[in-house]
Parts: sequence; structure tokens; C-alpha cells
Amino acid sequence: MTDVLIVGAGPTGLVLACDLARRGVAVRIVDRSPVPPRTSRAKGPNPRSLEILDDLGVAEEVLAAGSTPPPMLKYRDRAPVEEADPWADLSPSPDALYDRPWLIAQWRLEEILRGRLAGYGVRVEFGREVVGLTQAPDDMGGTDGTDGTDEMNDADGGGRVEVTLAGRSEGQGAGQRAGQGVGAGEGAGARARYVVGCDGAHSSVRKLLGIGFAGTTREDQVMVCGDVDLAEGALDRGVWHQWFDEDGAVMLCPIPGTRTGWWFQAGPERDGRGRPLAPTADGFRRLLARHTGLPGGALVRAELLSTYRVNVRMADRFRAGRVFLAGDAAHVHPVAGGLGMNTGIQDAFNLGWKLGLVLGGHADPALLDTYEEERLPVAARTLDLTSERLRATLEAIRRPGGGLDAAITADTTGLDVGYRWSSLAAAVPQAGGRAGKGVGERVEGRRPLPGDRAPDAPCTDAATGARTRLHHVFAGSRTAVLGFGPGSAAVLREVAEAYGEAGVRTCRVYAVHENRPDGHRGGTEAPAAPCAVIDDGGHAAAAYGTGAPGGPGPAPDPTTGAGTPDRAAAGTDTAPGADAGAGTEATAGAGAAAGAGAGPGTVVVVRPDHHVGLLVPADDARSVREYLRRLHGTGRSAQRFADRFPDTVDAVR
Repeated sequence: MTDVLIVGAGPTGLVLACDLARRGVAVRIVDRSPVPPRTSRAKGPNPRSLEILDDLGVAEEVLAAGSTPPPMLKYRDRAPVEEADPWADLSPSPDALYDRPWLIAQWRLEEILRGRLAGYGVRVEFGREVVGLTQAPDDMGGTDGTDGTDEMNDADGGGRVEVTLAGRSEGQGAGQRAGQGVGAGEGAGARARYVVGCDGAHSSVRKLLGIGFAGTTREDQVMVCGDVDLAEGALDRGVWHQWFDEDGAVMLCPIPGTRTGWWFQAGPERDGRGRPLAPTADGFRRLLARHTGLPGGALVRAELLSTYRVNVRMADRFRAGRVFLAGDAAHVHPVAGGLGMNTGIQDAFNLGWKLGLVLGGHADPALLDTYEEERLPVAARTLDLTSERLRATLEAIRRPGGGLDAAITADTTGLDVGYRWSSLAAAVPQAGGRAGKGVGERVEGRRPLPGDRAPDAPCTDAATGARTRLHHVFAGSRTAVLGFGPGSAAVLREVAEAYGEAGVRTCRVYAVHENRPDGHRGGTEAPAAPCAVIDDGGHAAAAYGTGAPGGPGPAPDPTTGAGTPDRAAAGTDTAPGADAGAGTEATAGAGAAAGAGAGPGTVVVVRPDHHVGLLVPADDARSVREYLRRLHGTGRSAQRFADRFPDTVDAVR
């Protein structure tokens, strides 16, 4: 029996498989396609997805295989009208290394992710389709040769999913982890503790679960798409060409890594009754000649032809027992803004660490409830956002010079997505925030709130002197605990002693003027954490609103009260009269009111998916202890995890 069976080997499924495999989870991934699909449907990752790919250790390869989006050249009646570059004024910032999306053919991105997955000994089983799902109840004896009392079953209740697979998988079983037998032939069975459906808008998993997929399909909003080759030199490959006429449109974007390949999108040809015709190579040639003025023969190849209709749909729920939905299986929306593949990648990154902690025996299975709690509101917001961007784009192209740049806004970077409403976001008075919003609402100079994306920041490795970034500290399969100010040393030592390097990484963030244990500036402080960085530019302190260590905290935030001292809470684990067993919520709220940058310093707990879980004064050790216990159990359970999965691998830097 495998731990997790992933159905669908597109970017969503592959990101999830890579994340689970590096955590030591036994994972199996199947796809109904008989061979790796050679499709270029999505144009590439946005900045938030690039951060995720960086964490998985593949960002450099993705960047090398792709290109920055080119400027957009808009035409009307075959004549160029206007050129626009919606990314021209952007540049990397201290808290976000990636400032723009990156163009890469989807098949090439999948190829890179499959290579990464193969490095963990897992290969995609192509030609396998899920045709049956049956969930066995929890807390019953195992039927896989165990009595249901092994450590992993104890961790998650002992339930399982019986899966029926159709089709054959030729040569894909090599390198699978122990216990991941690969059946062959029709009706082969498989058992998994959890199943994740990443199998697209027509998801077999969703249909087998009977989960509704409510929404609309706009039959009047249709586009034909394909990958084409144009004769060399037919068009300038340094721009994204967009012809918008009153009677139709053609868009041609160069595919990175090819000499003559282009993404082709166009309004369809129509029959005498106005109905869209199916795409064909000859039809593409006629559309090319009509709108661009190029001879139809300039299009020398056309493949992967498809008709796209605007769908706005979302699954009623993202979980049914031990089966989850992610990516297009859970939500589909307009292409405007390029958020389809990216939202799926971010679904996977949210779910992977939670499955890993539950299967590893750290966290209660209730942690998995937070996947739907967090991602369903994000998907709902994405449907609204992309629908609005589509409306803006359709309005823009009515006038000469309008184009796809109308779909590009700060919201499409993915960097503002957060989970302030989540039960995993330690309580902050009046935190507020619309569903799906996070760092994008943070006012410059004020700290992020629990649930927000954790900001990046350039810094220096205190041990080696090498340049690094906070997101490299976060990278891998662990929760990160950052300590700002001398007062954070005690908490960091406690965490390091309890968890070691098994699931939690502690890191002391030093200001340039601070004493350090290496003797710089005459420091005598004993090392507080295995990792230490120097915030030599002050960017980390600015990003997390910690202020000068030992000095005043950040300016009060009028929307939350954060940064305003509370004498009842300052310097104590709980306010007078508070329930001593109330745990994280009571103490975190008090800590937030006390001003995280004031007094002895600040401790920030960053979840494995780079979102802030907790941000409290350094003397609020109890909140840190309770929050980590919720995710990682006690130090003893962390050690059992390390013993069980000694080959847990971090991303290669």
C-alpha cells in the first residue's frame, strides 16, 4: 500500500509528487495519457509559482529553459498600432526575488519536474486511468499484510482507499519505493492511504466521488488554440504579436526553446449559421492570412489543436474523506491573467506539507481539513478575479491598441495570496482581510500578519559569508523558526533541542550592529540556532516589522492594533485571567497586541509553504511551543519521524 496515489501528471500532480517524495512519503503518480503529452497549454509560472519551483530545486532549470515575456505589439487592420510591455517597470524587490511571470512550454516544465521526481526514485506511470474508488473506514485493521496497528496507521487512523486502474503502464515501475507495486492490465487494483485527483477539468476522480462542479460555460466566448511553426523570419520573435480586428483576432507568442515555434490563439472560423468550426491546420492558415497579411503558407506546421470555451466552475468541496482534489479538477476559470496552472501548483504546495506531517505521525489528521479551508476561498476569489480580467480585456480590444496587457495586474503575480482567515493563522485582533488576500494588503513598513506569505529578504550566511536569502532558509521540507533580537535565543534553543533538524529549522537573524557568537563586534552570545544569517541591509527587519532589536517596535497598525503595547500582556505568556490551557490563540493575540518588535525581540514561525503561522514577542515561548506542537507534535514524535525517514531530502541549492 502506498501512502499517496496522485492521479494526473500535469504540473499540479508533479509538484505535489516532488514535494511528498522529498519528505520521504511513498508516492505513486499515474496519468491516463499513454505517453508524456507534448502540449503547451499554459504559458508558464507566475512569481509565486517560481518561488515554489525554487523551493523544489528546479527554478534555475526552468529559468534557463524559458524566457521573460516579450513586449506586446498590437495591430488593427494588419497595421501595428501600439506596443506595450506591462512588465517594463518591474524589478526584483528585497521581499520578492521574482518580479514577473516566466514563459516556458508546459511540456518542458513537466519534463523538468519529472526529472526531479525521478531523482527521488519515482516515475510517472503513463497509460493508467482511475475507473473505481472505494474508501475503507478508518480505525479498522489493515488488509495489506498489517494488523492496522503500525506506526503510520496509528498516525492517520488506519483508513485506506481502494483504487481500480485501467490500462497498462509499460516500464514505469522502475524506481518506485518499496510497497508501491505496479499492476498491469485492465482492472488492476491499488491501495493508498490518500488519493489526490489532479486529473484536470474532466476529472475522473471528482466524478467517481460524485462531487458537483457548478458553474457556467460560455458558448459564445470561444477561442481556437494550437502550437504552430512559422517559416523562419516570418515574424519578429522579440515581441508577442496580437491582431485584434472587428471580425476576429489572432495572437502569436514565440515558444521559448524553439527556433520557429509559436503559441497560436485566434477567434474561430464560423459556418453560415455563425457556429464555431473545429480547428484545423488549413483553418489556421486562413485565419493567419486574413488578419496578419502573411501568406497562409508561412504556417508550416500546426498540432495540438483545440477549442477553448470560457468555463467558470468550482467543485462543491475539495475533499471527500481520504480523497482530495487539486488544480483544474477542483476549479477552472478564464485564461485571462494566466492563473490556471499557477493556482494548481499553489494548491499542491499547500497540501503536500500537510499530508507529509500527518503521514509522518507529527500532526493530527484534522490538519488536512485546512487544505479546503484555505484553498477553496482562494479558488473562489480566483474565479472572480479572472472573470473580471477577461471582461477588462474584452473591453480593451474593442479599441485600436487594446490587447492582452489589460489582463495583467499585481493580483496576477500570486504574491498577495494569503490565509488570514485560516485556523492555522494564530489569532490577531481584527486581522480581517478578504479571502485570498495577504501580503498584497500589507502597508509598506508594517509587518505581515499570520496567514500572509512570508516575505523574502537578502542576507548573509553568518557561518560562510555567502550571500543568501530568507526563502533559502525556508527551502526544503521543514517549518522555519526565525529569531530577531537577543531575546529570541532562548526560544530558538528550546526549539532546536526539541526538534533538532527533524521537521523544524531554527535560524537566528542578526542585525549588523548586534553581537554574534563568532566574536564579531565582541559578541559572547552562545549560538542559539544551527542556522544564522546577518540582515546586513536591514531588509529582513523591515519585511517583518521587527524594528531595532531591543528597541521600539513597528509603528502601530490602525487596522489591527498591532504594535500597540498592552501592559496586561507584555512580558507574560498569558494575560491575567486568561485560561492557561487556551493555547496559541489566547497568547498569540496578546503577543500581537504587545507589538512584535518591542522588548526582547521577535520570533516568527513560517510554515513549510512560506506562509507566516505565528509572529510573537520572543518572551512568548508558550505560543511558539503550542503552535509547533500542533504541526510537529513533541520532540519525541519528531525524532520518530527522523528515524522512520532518514533519507528525507531538502531541495538542492
